[in-house]
Amino acid sequence: MELVHLIQENWGYDVHRGKVYYHEPDVVGLEGIHVEVKCQERLNLYDAMQQAREDSKKRGDGLPAVFQKKDRSGWLVTMDLSDWMDLYGAWRDV
Repeated sequence: MELVHLIQENWGYDVHRGKVYYHEPDVVGLEGIHVEVKCQERLNLYDAMQQAREDSKKRGDGLPAVFQKKDRSGWLVTMDLSDWMDLYGAWRDV
């Protein structure tokens, strides 16, 4: 998966593609973040976030985030504002 290789090569995180039959998120290894990956030209972002929220709640594996990309474009990340502000506050307090 392109995103896994990108995260490994550019930031050195030990991530791997999730296993569907183990009910893992799309990317495993970003502790505290539930990763939902969408590679679509036309994405209903609100539906994708709802899926990430529901799966995150079921699995209890972290803040829901949608990592999205369309053809010939860079990766974007979408999160709920309150979760993003919590991350920003934690980073700022370091």
